[in-house]
Amino acid sequence: MPVPLSRDKIAATAIRLADAHGLDGLSVRKIAKELGVGPMRLYDYVLNKSELLDLMVDVVYARIAEVAQQPEWRATVLAIAHATRDAALDHEWFSDLLGGRPHLGPHALAVGEATAAALSQAPSVHDIDDLQRALGALNSFIIGAVRREVTERRTARSTGTDLTAFQASLGPYLTRMLETGRYPTVARLVIDGTHLNAEETFKHNLTTVLDGLTSRPRT
Repeated sequence: MPVPLSRDKIAATAIRLADAHGLDGLSVRKIAKELGVGPMRLYDYVLNKSELLDLMVDVVYARIAEVAQQPEWRATVLAIAHATRDAALDHEWFSDLLGGRPHLGPHALAVGEATAAALSQAPSVHDIDDLQRALGALNSFIIGAVRREVTERRTARSTGTDLTAFQASLGPYLTRMLETGRYPTVARLVIDGTHLNAEETFKHNLTTVLDGLTSRPRT
């Protein structure tokens, strides 16, 4: 008897493989093997790898969409941003797909609608141009922050050391360069700055972005 398949089952298997091996380790053949079917059977459910990725992404957006209904605009944006970060840390491959081709699955569209509707209520958003700029600023921050954090985690794993230890290994070189006196502000950051907690930094910088959207009262 043929193994029963569905788009949900295929997506769940693909996500599990991508979590373990990244997108480079994902293929229709590997998914089929995991499911115990021939590769051609999967094409009855997904046309190609691009459609498979869209399906996987929308499963992640379904999780984000669960928090998208908050009582006021700022709480909604905060909840969506933090849920996006959490999802990307749980599924690092998700960060690789942020900011690329548009995500148009039903759950992705629901998150997009909730985000846009919330930002349209921000005090500095008066018209569609303001809304586009606000969305651009918010998305640029979230994508950049999430990708940087995921990249640092990957670097730590690949080098077998954490970021602090990596920075310490550069100590002699940095000391020589900073002693030239050509980089006084960088020297202050290196000498006086502390290693900031990633979650607290994300929260602080997100708040800064949202404060900017409340700086000009609506008319």
